[in-house]
Amino acid sequence: MPRKSQGWITFQASEDERKILDDYCQRTQRSKTDILRELVRSLEQRQSDTAVPESPAPFASDREAQEFLQVQRDFAISARNLLRGKIAAIAIDGVNAELTLAVAPGVELVAIITVSSVERMRLAVGKEVYAVVKSNSVMIAAIAP
Repeated sequence: MPRKSQGWITFQASEDERKILDDYCQRTQRSKTDILRELVRSLEQRQSDTAVPESPAPFASDREAQEFLQVQRDFAISARNLLRGKIAAIAIDGVNAELTLAVAPGVELVAIITVSSVERMRLAVGKEVYAVVKSNSVMIAAIAP
């Protein structure tokens, strides 16, 4: 049986609350533990009101969550991995631009796109965008035992 002295926290949640958490975990491909830990860590930041978030809040309201789902439908793409983030940096090198997106607190994604796409889409640091990831294979590497 989990004990408070071991760091375990247990609580009851309504069926609606569990569904919200399950849906959010499914959408973000993250565990309940990760989501709840992030929520607890964010409480201190919310109190101070001085911290500037590195990335957009997961979803501040039900409306934002619905807009995210609408964006997925509007894109009409086969990729299932759609990550919302803010542009943290743009580095231009010739015809290509390297965009760094803050997709979660402490998590960045780097994408290489053309400079003409940056200009056409009017991309700038701080703008909220979506990264669309489509891959036929994902490989995992580890140091050999």
